[in-house]
Formats: sequence, structure tokens, C-alpha cells
Amino acid sequence: MIRDILIHPDPRLKKPCEPIAEVTPDIAALAADMLETMYDAPGVGLAAPQVGVLKRLFVMDCIKEGVPEPMVLINPEIISSSEDMNVYEEGCLSIPDQYAEITRPSEVTVRWMGLDGAPYERQFSGLWATCAQHEIDHLNGRLFIDNLGPLKRQMITRKMEKLKRERARGI
Repeated sequence: MIRDILIHPDPRLKKPCEPIAEVTPDIAALAADMLETMYDAPGVGLAAPQVGVLKRLFVMDCIKEGVPEPMVLINPEIISSSEDMNVYEEGCLSIPDQYAEITRPSEVTVRWMGLDGAPYERQFSGLWATCAQHEIDHLNGRLFIDNLGPLKRQMITRKMEKLKRERARGI
């Protein structure tokens, strides 16, 4: 089921999320809905708070062409980051059509629980590393625009407020 994606500013996007104690059928259904929503949007990552669920879960698939590699990460945590940095032009499904260059570590090692309840650990690089960091930020109540200066952040927020007003009026 495709879920509605919250648009900034929404207070739920700024709240830290609760850990997930166990994988239940509801969590598995949420993950499946989030993958469907992410692919439909289309995007490469989607965090649970973006669909109004304040739980520590995100999905991602950074394969541009070829065989999809959907991932579901429950209670993810970055356990190490490279000193080398990368700059990517980031966007966000909760901040449509707005992009900015963001500097983040070029490689990160992430530990998480899978849908099978087992622990996983993997080193991500390139777009995968950027996406994982971006989505973990969501779980901590941070948006990519929080990395920008106050003027640029305010300008984007005003555009999103206008977009929300227009959508409410059916424009």
C-alpha cells in the first residue's frame, strides 16, 4: 500500500524515533508499504517518520539500473565513518524538488536488525553511504536542510509551506 509522505514543515519529521523491540507482522507490513511508497515516489530511501511512524526503521535501494536491491534497516546505527568526505546533491521526498550539496563521510559502517530479527553489519560507500546517513538523520529528527545555513533553510521552508497550502487548496 502506498502511504502519504509527510511534507516539511511537519513536527513529526523533527522528533527522534523510538527503537523497535521486535519484528512483528505490523513492522513487516510497514516495511513493505515503505518500499512500495519509495519506488512509487520515486526515491532511493525512505524513513518511517516520513510516513508518520515514529519508529527507527528505514528502507533504501540505491541501484539506478539493473537488479533492484531493496534493503530494510531496523534500529540502524553508524558504528564507524571514514575521514574521507563526499559531497552529494541531496534531495528528500519530504522536501520535494529542493536540492543542496551536502558533505558527509564517504564511507560508513552500519549495524541494524533485519526483518528476520537477525543482526547485520555492512560498510556502505558512495550513494549508499550518503543515503544511509540521510535516512538515519531522519530517525534522529534531522533533515538534510539542517546542514544548510539559516537563510537557505528558511527559504526552502517557505517554499514547502507554500506547496502545502497549494496542495490543501487542490492546486
